[in-house]
Amino acid sequence: MQLKYQVKPKAILLLQDGKVFEGKAAGKIGTTTGEICFNTGMTGYQEIFTDPSYFGQIIVMANTHIGNYGVQKDEVESDSVKISGMICKKLNNGYSRKRADGSLQDYFTDAGIVAISDIDTRALVRYIRDKGAMNCIISSDNYDVASLKAQLDKVPSMEGLELSSKVSTKQAYEVTNENPAYRVALMDFGAKKNIIRSLVERGCHVKVFPMKTKLEELMAFKPDGFMMSNGPGDPGVMKEEIALVKSIIDTNIPVFGICLGHQLIAESQGISTYKMHAGHRGINHPVKNLITGKSEITSQNHGFSVKAEDVKNNTNIEITHMNLNDNTIEGIRMKDKKVFCVQYHPESNPGPYDSRYLFDDFVKNMGKN
Repeated sequence: MQLKYQVKPKAILLLQDGKVFEGKAAGKIGTTTGEICFNTGMTGYQEIFTDPSYFGQIIVMANTHIGNYGVQKDEVESDSVKISGMICKKLNNGYSRKRADGSLQDYFTDAGIVAISDIDTRALVRYIRDKGAMNCIISSDNYDVASLKAQLDKVPSMEGLELSSKVSTKQAYEVTNENPAYRVALMDFGAKKNIIRSLVERGCHVKVFPMKTKLEELMAFKPDGFMMSNGPGDPGVMKEEIALVKSIIDTNIPVFGICLGHQLIAESQGISTYKMHAGHRGINHPVKNLITGKSEITSQNHGFSVKAEDVKNNTNIEITHMNLNDNTIEGIRMKDKKVFCVQYHPESNPGPYDSRYLFDDFVKNMGKN
């Protein structure tokens, strides 16, 4: 039997600085914009695409083949695809996994996600690494570069952009199992589902709150601990949330923060954040735990970081984790309170399980009250 190959329409990728890449259309035919970033992970693409922290971003997948094991309804980290677009070398039309529910191409089409394939992603990743993160536009229905450039110029920079309100839950909800030992109030700035699972697995009754919830409502739940979730956007502009996090810390109830939650905790203690050159995104970032002396391989997704100088000038803050690639701060804790946080994703999904002990540490902190 002769195989018939689908001829894909042309697509264009235009970067903010005018650099143009040509490839083939994938996903929905159309045009999309966002900040370009790259992920070095070889697996876990569906979890990445549904991670709310990627809201507003177009992601370059550094691995050559994307879509080869299809998609599965249980392998999601939120209620929908959150990326603005995707760039890859090869997008597999078929898939090899028997338990898959469908192809990535159909998944993107159904979700309305514009993507581009047949791009030299090695060259593109090296370009972003050197030039830094910037906005970009993908189009498979408009090939006029001048027109695309005019559209791209209207897209706001990620720096100074608040995006958590776009992905935070609108209504509080609860997740628990039988006979929970602890009650955790989770502030949803764009929480991944596996953060909730990781807490419930450890005997926690989790109530997920919208990001604009007042402290009085949070305290009415009578939490044993507070969880500050991950999420998208620039933490420095989230003034109301920073004030809320400070008031939560002042209750002296244990607090654990992840990614954006880590940044908001830092900001609440007078530690500034800054936009990184290209950010950290992948499932193989080495981090050293300065308390134990052990290293761990971590899952990461962030374009902002905390300022090392501000941390070192704060006598009440201890650095607990450092990135072994670039020496950026990956974790801190307060000396006078049961408050700690990390820049990376200990819940993984995707990624290794090296850092899940942090959830155990949080549970121990709640048990000491």
